[in-house]
Amino acid sequence: MANYAKASVHPSELREFDDAQTGAHIYQLTNHASINHNLYFLTSSFTPDQGVLVWSSHRSGKPNFFKAAFPDGDIVQLTDADDVHGYSGVIAKDGTQLFYTQADEIKAIHLETLAERTLEKFPGGSLGECSVSADEKFIVTAMKRDGTSHITVTATDGSGGEVIYTSPTQTVIHPQFHPKHAELIAYSGDPAPRMWTIHRDGTENRQLYEHGNHEFLVHETFLGVQNELIVTHWPYALRRFSLETLQMQTIADFNAWHIASNRAGTKVLCDTVHPDIGLRLVDVETGEHTPICYPQSSSSGSQWKTDRYALAEDWAAAQQQADREKALSWMEMKVDTVYGPQWTHPHPSFSPDEKAVVYTSDVSGHSQVYVAEIP
Repeated sequence: MANYAKASVHPSELREFDDAQTGAHIYQLTNHASINHNLYFLTSSFTPDQGVLVWSSHRSGKPNFFKAAFPDGDIVQLTDADDVHGYSGVIAKDGTQLFYTQADEIKAIHLETLAERTLEKFPGGSLGECSVSADEKFIVTAMKRDGTSHITVTATDGSGGEVIYTSPTQTVIHPQFHPKHAELIAYSGDPAPRMWTIHRDGTENRQLYEHGNHEFLVHETFLGVQNELIVTHWPYALRRFSLETLQMQTIADFNAWHIASNRAGTKVLCDTVHPDIGLRLVDVETGEHTPICYPQSSSSGSQWKTDRYALAEDWAAAQQQADREKALSWMEMKVDTVYGPQWTHPHPSFSPDEKAVVYTSDVSGHSQVYVAEIP
């Protein structure tokens, strides 16, 4: 058995093939009998120069971050710690460091020297994914502590962090900075209503759209640098939402699932399930969508077979209500069968040049990390 530890080096696991249906050239970066997955679909797993790919792997027995020069460099273990949040990683704009969360800490690690810094500690908290402001001065994360949800903002220079908002009733998940406006944060509320924005200083907390449990809005994110969000109305449509007029419009009527915009806001990348019609690239203006490749991942989660959010009885039926109450969200649950496990979902994201996509698939029997060139 390989000896896994921080800075340990392992041979490339690269294999290459072409998608049988689209002909897209695909690089399989991992080939290990463990859980391996790309960073969250709201961020790129590549360094800005596309020279290095960063991902999370459980191959050491617990989730930690790894890197490899793309496409066939040696695999280097970056972290070796308990409670690393495998979906929390965000690569700095200059490509030198990775921001991530570990239990109640927000951390940064230099991708070359592997020197680690703790940027802030929120004692007793459970922290989620990181999102970095457009000026890269701040990181926003969701946090659950003492059964209550919060939004935290932390300075990337290590000068401190604070809780900017505490939700009175909802679970807060997926806060993210606008790609252009450094003060604007969008976040999701659970249960409905789902769509909210807030300023970095905690002011102007705003509910954007009133809806109930049976309008299943999910995976909202910014439409590139536009003053709009995109959101999945599961499983019926991909929609766009103006932050100025607060009006919703349909982009395309199909089962777009996890969604990510290009920088200009002209294209949307998504995966699909029920039915699985592959990774799709959507033209925002026309709504036309074409396949990139077919990951054939198992895409688990009982709730995706319905068109409403999970209720307490759904979690109870899955015997996971206790885990749900303790975890920040299903992202942090050890074995969620209601919305996940998350590593069985493709979660596609763009490469920096927007000519390729990174995704996860367990078609081989274990979740692995892939890069597909857009045909």
